[in-house]
Amino acid sequence: MDIGVLTVPLGGEPIDDAVAYLDDLGVDAVELGVGGWPGEDHVDRGTLLDDAAARDELRELLADHDLRISALATHNNPLHPGEERAARADRELREAIEIADLLGVDTVTCFSGLPAGAPGDSTPNWITAPWPTEHADALDYQWDEVALPYWSDLAEHATHHDVDVAIEMHPNMLVYEPTGLVALREATNERIGANVDPSHLYWQGIDVPEAIRFLGERDAIHHVHVKDTKVYDANARVKGVLDTTGYADEPDRSWLFRSIGYGHGEDHWKDVVSTLRMVGYEGALSIEHEDSLTSSREGLEKAVDVLERAVFETRPGEAYWVE
Repeated sequence: MDIGVLTVPLGGEPIDDAVAYLDDLGVDAVELGVGGWPGEDHVDRGTLLDDAAARDELRELLADHDLRISALATHNNPLHPGEERAARADRELREAIEIADLLGVDTVTCFSGLPAGAPGDSTPNWITAPWPTEHADALDYQWDEVALPYWSDLAEHATHHDVDVAIEMHPNMLVYEPTGLVALREATNERIGANVDPSHLYWQGIDVPEAIRFLGERDAIHHVHVKDTKVYDANARVKGVLDTTGYADEPDRSWLFRSIGYGHGEDHWKDVVSTLRMVGYEGALSIEHEDSLTSSREGLEKAVDVLERAVFETRPGEAYWVE
């Protein structure tokens, strides 16, 4: 497995400096933002799409630092009820897939998106319960009339370009947990799979190694983010984990995104890595830094430190002790 980094936290510095720093850290792979919320600080999507020389220059820069691209990232909402917003997100995603093909990159990471709850609504609607019954009806509308037609077409686009689409299961998106991800995959094709980001699963009460087994048994893991979460029980016991408190108001939140090792201990991350190997995943573990209690560089460095002791650098040998 490779230790990777989503380079967004280093977006304030030139890509040359960012990749040199990551090389010095011992990082093996980068995940580059090409649109949506990750932005385009290090590469320009239009330039990469149209300019072969720019793609060659990017390849050469990364090769000079022994780095590969694990994925291109464009997290947005292609199911948004606003036509312009949905069209922009769709264009970003389709172009990211095309660029991945041109660069020889296997994977694009993204969100599933979230529709409105009914035709004519202007705001995306995250349905979390089947009652009152209009919520169940809204969920049927979101899946049957919006998401499945869109993602079936997008999956064909990905198939044409031989690129996997790795959806990050994220609350406030239609696909936010493993069974929903598998349902979307089964309704489309095998190009649709998961970008497993444990941080969003922890606070929902999902057992991450079990989720990895569930997805891995269905060959549904295309990419992995490594980001931790800490649930602060003193707050969660009072208001639960569906917490609308601002992320910058850390003392009052029920949970926070944390750097690797600050939500769950090193033994847990070794279990996560081991479970990924059990289900056949040997790709990048892409660190996503969103810990508001530390700087980007310190958070990345501490995450790399933990992962270096957890990640297997070699393939399994022959089990000589087995008859």
